[in-house]
Formats: sequence, structure tokens, C-alpha cells
Amino acid sequence: MAKLEVLLLSDSRPGHYHLAEGVIAALARGHEVGVERLEIVRRRMAPTRLLAAMLASRAVPPATVLRLGYGIDARKLAPADLVVSAGGDTIAANVAAARLLGARNVFCGTLRKLAPESFSLIVSSYARHEALPRHLVALKPNKMDPEALGRPASTPRFGPDRPPRLAGLLIGGDSGLFHYAPAEWDRLLDFVRELSAAWGTRWLVSTSRRTPGYAVDAALRLADATAVVAELIDYRTAGPGTLPAIFGAADIIVCTEDSSTMISEAVSVRLPVVAVSPARHAFKPEEAEYRELMRSRSWCRYLPIAELSVARFGTSLGEIRPLEGNHIEQLAAELDRRLPGLGQR
Repeated sequence: MAKLEVLLLSDSRPGHYHLAEGVIAALARGHEVGVERLEIVRRRMAPTRLLAAMLASRAVPPATVLRLGYGIDARKLAPADLVVSAGGDTIAANVAAARLLGARNVFCGTLRKLAPESFSLIVSSYARHEALPRHLVALKPNKMDPEALGRPASTPRFGPDRPPRLAGLLIGGDSGLFHYAPAEWDRLLDFVRELSAAWGTRWLVSTSRRTPGYAVDAALRLADATAVVAELIDYRTAGPGTLPAIFGAADIIVCTEDSSTMISEAVSVRLPVVAVSPARHAFKPEEAEYRELMRSRSWCRYLPIAELSVARFGTSLGEIRPLEGNHIEQLAAELDRRLPGLGQR
């Protein structure tokens, strides 16, 4: 089998390109993969709907779409067997590049004005897309490998009778339709103390780029004053890329609900996840659907911060049935089935 050459189109948004990287990680399970990464920026004067209309009509050459929409010289595109991308700003470039290169293409997300026939495969995380042509519904792809992280093959059910030794606390912040009050950060950290006192659990705490200074400072005071916190990772000094260490060590994860990516990645590596939310929050319809998919399959549970208690938390934790198997291998099998002959020349 020949080396599979992949062109990854990235809009520089981690929540998007991590999906594409997850697809590539799955492909690498069965192929030797070479990746050419191209960072792209859609021009404001070229809305996606206009670029999609150009491609749908086939009246405008794909090289023109790349030039007008992204400032890309089509002659400089690296040869590729497959184009992969995620995020609405990449969708037109994905189709145009695939047509120019004579390559197959995979898009992660929801289609905008382009027919499924413009793609070899669309990877979606919304159950209502299951019956659509060329759609594969799966947990949001990512390259977190539970085996590489040392996760147990079977995760025990934790609760008051089997308390976790280490819990990961992933702290986000205001984002989109999520807004946290200072009192809610206080309540969350009070709960951390309460669970440690009741169960003997210690915490691995990580903040994020969105975490307000007030919450970071409060977490630092908690870490300095007590033995409750085994380790605190301050994003301001540590930067990104610290989650694998927590995923590898923690027995369970508590995560603020503003980050779908953090919840989904923790679920994917077979961790029980309880996500907590502020009073002021809402979801876009598709995001609400994805959260419900994870809840309905008992991979995670959701609790309002205002209702956190040791008893309520224990009940929710006991209801979780972590994902089984390896999500990367499961996606790899689906990709092989849905994209037969990939890499053969």
C-alpha cells in the first residue's frame, strides 16, 4: 500500500483542527500517512455562502475559488490523496482543493450550502445526520489515545462506595452563551473541598485561556492552603497541551460545561465525566444535540454548579458508563469501510 498523502486545511482554531487531526490519527492506524498542513484564512469579502454557490454551480474554476476566497495560489498546493478539514471557514477550500488535486475529501462538521456529493465523507457528531448520504456520525474525533495515556481497558464505576483517588478539575470560563458569576467559582471550589473531606479525593486542577483571573487566584489559594489539590496547572504559565497528563493520571473528570472539546476528549479516553454549568448558559441547537448524545449513552452527566453536593455528585457519577474500546480504532474501522481503496494507486 502506497503512502497516503493528506492535505490538512486548518483555520487555526483548536476546536476545529483537532477534529481533522483526529481523523488523520485514525487513518494512521492502517496507513503510512504523510501530512501537509496549510493554514488558511477566509477573506471577509468572500462569505462562505458565496464560495459554496460558486462551487455548487461549477461555473467558477476551483482555482479561482481558492484565490478569491483565501488568497491561495492553486499551483502551490502540495499533491495529496485526501483533503481533510473542519470548520465552516474551511469548507469551500476543502472542496476546491480536492477537485484541483483529484483527491478524496473528508469534512468534519455541518454542511453549509454544499451537497453531500461534494465530499467523500462528512464526519458529524449529530444523531439527526445519521440517515444523510455520505455522513458518518461519531464522537467528535481527536488524537487522544487512551492506550498511550495508560488508561485502563475497563473503567470501574466510582462513587461513595468506591471514591476516586484523583479527580481532574478542568476550569474554563465565559464563552459564547456561557457566563460565570464570581460566586459560582467560589461554589465550585467549595465543592472541591467538600468532596475531598467526604471521600479523601485529591484534585488535579487545570485552568484555560478563558479562565478569569479571579478564579485562577482562588484556585491558587486553595492549592497553597490545603492538601486538597495535588497539582495545579496555571494556563498563564503552562500554556496549552497539558490535558494529556491529567487524563493519564485522573480517575474521573469534573469539567466546566463551556468547553465541548474538553468534555468530548475526556469521554473519548474512557474517563467518567461530570460537567458543571453556571446559571447563565445556553446552547446552539446542534451543540445541545451533541451534549444529549453523550448523556443518553451514559458517557457523562451534567450538573448545575448551584446544585453541587457530595450526595448529588455521587449519584450522577454512579450513573456513568464510560466509553468502551478505543475511539481512534473505532473511527479507523469506519473510515476503511466508508473510504475503500484509500492509499492504493
